[in-house]
Order: sequence, then C-alpha cells, then structure tokens
Amino acid sequence: MLDAKAIVTIDGPSGAGKSTISRGLAAKLHFTYLDTGAMYRAVGLALERQGIDLADTASLKRCLDEIELTLAPNGDDDVRVLLNGEDVSQAIRTPEMGMVASRVSADPLVREKLTALQRQLGEKGGIVAEGRDMGTVVFPKAASKFFLNASAEERARRRCKQLAEKGQIVDFQEILDQISKRDYDDSRRQLAPLKPADDAIIVDSSSMGPEAVIEFMLASIAKSAR
Repeated sequence: MLDAKAIVTIDGPSGAGKSTISRGLAAKLHFTYLDTGAMYRAVGLALERQGIDLADTASLKRCLDEIELTLAPNGDDDVRVLLNGEDVSQAIRTPEMGMVASRVSADPLVREKLTALQRQLGEKGGIVAEGRDMGTVVFPKAASKFFLNASAEERARRRCKQLAEKGQIVDFQEILDQISKRDYDDSRRQLAPLKPADDAIIVDSSSMGPEAVIEFMLASIAKSAR
C-alpha cells in the first residue's frame, strides 16, 4: 500500500461522486481528505457577499488577502469549512454556489491563492486531494491519480436526490443544464482546464456504487505500489 506521506488525487466534473469517494478512500488509507472544491466555493461566497466583480482586480486582491480558510474534521470523515471563522459548510453546498465556484476558479488571482494553500496543506502528505486540477497542476507528482466521471444525466440524478434529501425543491432539467454548463466552462477555460492527467486512471462511475469505486481505486493503488 502507499507510503503514509503519499498524495492521491481524484479529479473530475461536478456530481461524479468525488466527495463521497474521496472521503471513503481517505478513511480506508487513513489519510486526510482535502476538499479543494469547497475552498473555491467558500471564496466564491466571500466575493458574492462583498459584491466584488472579478474584473475589479484591486478589490479582488484585497478580499483574497483578507480571506482565512480552514478545513476542519467533522467527525464523520467529512470536513467543516470555516470562512474567517464562520462555518459555511452548508451555505456553500448549493448548485448556485457550484456555478459561482466554477466562475471564480477561472480567475488567476483566485487560483494562485488557493493553489498555494492547497500545496501547503499537502506538504506533509498523507492526503486524498479532490478537485479538478489536482493531478494536472497542484500535485503533478502525486503517487496515484484518478479521474472520476459519470454521464451528465446520472450526475444530475444524483445531485437531485442529494438536494431532495436535504429538503430542497429541485428541477431535474435545471440541474442537468447547470451541470452541462459547468462541464463546458470548466473544460474550456484557459487556466487549469478540467482534464485527466496523462498518467491518471479514468473511472466511469455511471453504473458503479461508491464502495465498488473505492475498492477499484484501492486495488489500483496497491498494484502501483508493488
């Protein structure tokens, strides 16, 4: 199995199950789960609250300099996201904030700040890093890299179910449109576009449950570590 200081990356589009798989895999490996998507959502929330336009470079830089992000264990393999000391874990988990995150993640200043923070968090190793450019940009020398995908329709179904379980009224077509747009935006942006690393193992979870995906990844990790 992997060295305790190794890094595993799991990239992929919105709704592919990265969070669930990353949490589960981290637990199996006794690694820390690094939820980078939550970090971009939190920054997006901060910018939205202050009404800062990405084109306003001076205000954007000031806001980024003032932001303090903390990822704290939540006791169930999940993480709490603290924005300047405020727990925003629930506030950032909406489809709307997902679209905001996609937009702000294309900004060079935002990516520069968060990439540096992510690398700092990963310095000691022993992490499963989830995101969209973990294997291509942030941790290009990671011990194991995966690209987790699923059809847009399956991802929309999963997101609708997830939101409905939280009591939110959702529309399947609206969620599907949001996912399709985010796929388009994330894969075509000039800065760190969504794509598999050249040495990543691609996993299609459309017809696989979380446990099956985790077991597949564990077997791949064990094989590569021999």
